[in-house]
Amino acid sequence: MSHQSALIETDILAYLEEHEQKEILRFLTCGSVDDGKSTLIGRLLHDSKMIMEDQLDAIKRESKTIGTQRDGVDLALLVDGLQAEREQGITIDVAYRYFSTAKRKFIIADTPGHEQYTRNMVTGASTCDVAIILIDARHGVLPQTKRHTFLAHLLGIRHLIVAINKMDAVDYDESVYESIRSDYLAFTSQLALDDLAFIPISALLGDNVVDQSTNMPWYQGATLMFLLETVPISTVRDTERVRFPVQWVNRPDSGFRGYCGTLAGGVVQPGDMVTALPSGNSATIDRIVTADGDVDRAFPPMSVTLTLDREIDVSRGDIIASDAKLPHIADRLEATIVWMAEAPLELGRRYLIKHGTKRVTGQVTALDYKIDVNTLDHETATELALNEIGRATLELSEPIVFDAYADNRAMGAMILIDRLTNNTVGAAMIHAPGGVVAEAAWDEEPHGEFRTSSSRISAEERAERLRQHPITVLLTGLSKVGKTVIAQEVERRLFDGGWLASVNDGQDFRLGVSRDLGFSSEERSENARRAAEISRLMNDAGLITLNAFVVPNGRVRERIRDVVGAERFVEVYLTAPIDVLRERDDDGFYSRADSGEIANFPGVSTAFDEPENADLTLRTDQQSIAECAEAIIDLLRQRGAIF
Repeated sequence: MSHQSALIETDILAYLEEHEQKEILRFLTCGSVDDGKSTLIGRLLHDSKMIMEDQLDAIKRESKTIGTQRDGVDLALLVDGLQAEREQGITIDVAYRYFSTAKRKFIIADTPGHEQYTRNMVTGASTCDVAIILIDARHGVLPQTKRHTFLAHLLGIRHLIVAINKMDAVDYDESVYESIRSDYLAFTSQLALDDLAFIPISALLGDNVVDQSTNMPWYQGATLMFLLETVPISTVRDTERVRFPVQWVNRPDSGFRGYCGTLAGGVVQPGDMVTALPSGNSATIDRIVTADGDVDRAFPPMSVTLTLDREIDVSRGDIIASDAKLPHIADRLEATIVWMAEAPLELGRRYLIKHGTKRVTGQVTALDYKIDVNTLDHETATELALNEIGRATLELSEPIVFDAYADNRAMGAMILIDRLTNNTVGAAMIHAPGGVVAEAAWDEEPHGEFRTSSSRISAEERAERLRQHPITVLLTGLSKVGKTVIAQEVERRLFDGGWLASVNDGQDFRLGVSRDLGFSSEERSENARRAAEISRLMNDAGLITLNAFVVPNGRVRERIRDVVGAERFVEVYLTAPIDVLRERDDDGFYSRADSGEIANFPGVSTAFDEPENADLTLRTDQQSIAECAEAIIDLLRQRGAIF
């Protein structure tokens, strides 16, 4: 149903065109049982004049017999339509309602509060942009409140509105509101929330829902409706990285070949260079075809058909992506799983895995832990029961093209399907393979009472003897950008000048110090931690260390700086176009990563966080090895490291 507008009577076509152009906000209400979720939705519909007269009359009649507000209208009956819901006065299944205002169209998901309906709540939240967390002012923050907050955060909802409801039941007491607000903030300090707002309301009486309340003059903030009409939802959708899952190859005749699907990320227009994955073939977009004809550009979530300037290998389930920021390709994934079946998740059992338009088989090979959604504690587990959530490792029958769920919901979501019953048994949110820092290892306390040993040689004596101050240089960048060869050239020039430096090379580390490590995000983090600790010891001995490592995660690079000490750390970013790096690749690393043979390969199947504040950036496709080495030595002179 739409909002009331004068255009409906005067110019229906103008009204329809205006209504069609409005953006859609999807939001859900969640919280503990009896917090007033359904009543709030009913109030939004009622005060926005979105209820037809005959429907309102029916609700008034039913309120006298099955409602919870015998002396008035039970607006919750607008949403709770199941007989069991009305009998118990609770919400069991997800209910959707639609309405609009002059500014936006809305889709509301009313989700259950009971813990046994966690899977229903996850289903309702999976497509929402905003979550309204309701808290009963009489009871404060409850375990269910924390659980739904965590689930909303887990499912990538970036905008949270905390509506402290039933303020009329506590005489509109400001101190009650402030106390609940403080308790909630203490809990959410454990979560990285992007946008959080608090509103004191009474869904039953309408205070601060659509209209400003006169009962709470101490609150001068926005109403709930104002926030819903103004929250910026464009930031929720990824418009930077082009992601187009191919649903169907349209070949009506020999003169036309188009790739149909729904754009999951980025903005495309004719002339853009794109890459089809997993094949790695590139082409240029020729046309963007829609049911209404060709368009000049497309953006999420438009359904379009793309044609390319040349024929390349593209099939259903493939991904067309922008050249600049490619998604990951891997057959071994780390994901958070919400289990939705009565039978528990079994390690090693094969399930059908549906990821976008692609289906593969796979199995959960390891369950790292399950999460207590009320306390956020991690617990050891060997299985997941109904409604439980855990972090797991999955191995697939073939590589898939994906993004982290935190970056793109459509590209980072999977469902697990039972192969015998064809029932959906689990939902999974994929983690970035190179995007997690193993913080525990960096912050681990020594296992015993130890103390540092003091050298009999002071730092000043070493500096006078060596004519240098110790410093660690991190040369970071993608594979084949020239990190090691430039580090070795710097080492040679420093040695010839009478200074002492040593190169720590990534491959040398893998042959010795880190031979026990693979290439998962945690293992890359641990490899960097070991390099940082060794560099610190070498610096303590007065030496200059030149570390040639990829280190794709920006957070890990910051941790290296912390270990070594900011005063003796220099970051040098080496960069070149990806085509140049592929041409230099005599070892075939990039082609093997394209095919999925090498997993978690930065620049191909995992992201590389480009340094934003590097001390020095060098283009190795434009500057020679000698020029790059001299630029680094000049930087060392400027920092007072050599004299």
